[in-house]
Amino acid sequence: MATFFSSLQKTLTAGLVLLVAIMILVGLISGQWVRPDYAWFTFVMRWLHVLSGIMWIGVLYYFNFVQMPTMPKIEPADHRAAITKFILPEALFWFRWGAAFTVLTGLLVAWMNGYLVNALLLHKGHIAIGIGMWLALIMAFNVWFIIWPNQKKVIGLVEATAEEKAAAGRTASMTSRINTMLSIPMLYCMVAQQNAGL
Repeated sequence: MATFFSSLQKTLTAGLVLLVAIMILVGLISGQWVRPDYAWFTFVMRWLHVLSGIMWIGVLYYFNFVQMPTMPKIEPADHRAAITKFILPEALFWFRWGAAFTVLTGLLVAWMNGYLVNALLLHKGHIAIGIGMWLALIMAFNVWFIIWPNQKKVIGLVEATAEEKAAAGRTASMTSRINTMLSIPMLYCMVAQQNAGL
């Protein structure tokens, strides 16, 4: 069992198999089978949106609630360097691609449901989701065009002096904190539209 779950690929495959088993079980119990029609594909896109959003915001919260507050406490300093060299690049990979897929699937959900333009223009009936979308777009811009270019200097993918690395680290950290702040109203707006009718 431990060997099986030591593999991320096997774990993800098992999660998908479990999902299919649950879908079949629900179909057997309820008599309602999955019908791959337009509504089902829209639902699947929403599910993918939520799944990638969990990845993105989960890693954002890991950075802000765990890594940034803990790094200064790690002694000796070479242990911090190991985190920067090995953990940070992996976390940044999932962070930026989670952001990209969250935005892509979110825009597709809005398009498939026919409210993309109304939401982006903040038309009546789509104000909350529109604000949430704009906040998410700002956050994704921050990830790809501020945080990632600066973190490339910090982790050594781009040559930089020690001073440039320190400045890049401060910029990336501050922008990450801004994204954490924006995530609170963004998540509210995303949930409020569907569940509170705002």
